Amino acid sequence: MNQKLLVFIPCYNCQGQINRVISQFENFNNDYFSEILILDNNSTDQTLNHAIAGLKKLKSIAPTLTLTAAQNNYNYNLGGSHKAAFKYAIDNNFSHVVVLHGDDQGEIKDLEPILKNLLHLQHEAMLGARFMPNSTLNGYSEFRILGNKIFNILFSIALTKPIHDLGSGLNIFSHSVFARKEVFKFSDDLRFNVFLLIFLCNQFDYKFFPISWKETDQISNVKLYSQSMKTLKILLSYVFKNKIFLTSDHRDEKFSDYTFTIRFQD
Repeated sequence: MNQKLLVFIPCYNCQGQINRVISQFENFNNDYFSEILILDNNSTDQTLNHAIAGLKKLKSIAPTLTLTAAQNNYNYNLGGSHKAAFKYAIDNNFSHVVVLHGDDQGEIKDLEPILKNLLHLQHEAMLGARFMPNSTLNGYSEFRILGNKIFNILFSIALTKPIHDLGSGLNIFSHSVFARKEVFKFSDDLRFNVFLLIFLCNQFDYKFFPISWKETDQISNVKLYSQSMKTLKILLSYVFKNKIFLTSDHRDEKFSDYTFTIRFQD
């Protein structure tokens, strides 16, 4: 399969940030990419309209890129949005999916050395990490940083591999990862990245890389205590149910498919 990269931008209620995310591509070498897909998960604000307006502006700057704005046919949550984008990538013969969250916390420029040096072709997944040397964090409290680092240590022990982030909003996945049927059985909510990380650690060649990350006007969907307990539960389930963990269906609601409707494409 020839190299063909899809940039997938999941978003929910990001009307204040989505155009800042799109503008990141105005000064980036977009020759690396074939298409940008902004996938709105049934936002209650004007995220989708702002995304379409931003893509129309970007088209004049990057005319060779296919630019797509779409909306999920159901609220599948963040993990479900990943599955909808992965399915789109499979159906359209993409070799890689770049994930960049639509809330403007991550920077696409952090991928420049990865893409330039073809590291995404040497590893099946490249995982952006907020908590490793040379990463930068702006707006994160010391409490949250400490909590994340403690979880990284716990997962490193359980997985017997160094873990620098349980799931950031900047990653690259190869076809060998996102085409696996097991991925579509992982939780559809914010826990999706944790399940995917455990899967990667067990069956794939992956590499973490440092990223810059910021919190400014973003609205977080994470409830720290409940999310921490859910994450700890996943880890314990993996430790004590190792043989069946990766093949089990971890979804609360079992969708037969993950679909979206394209609202703009050029």
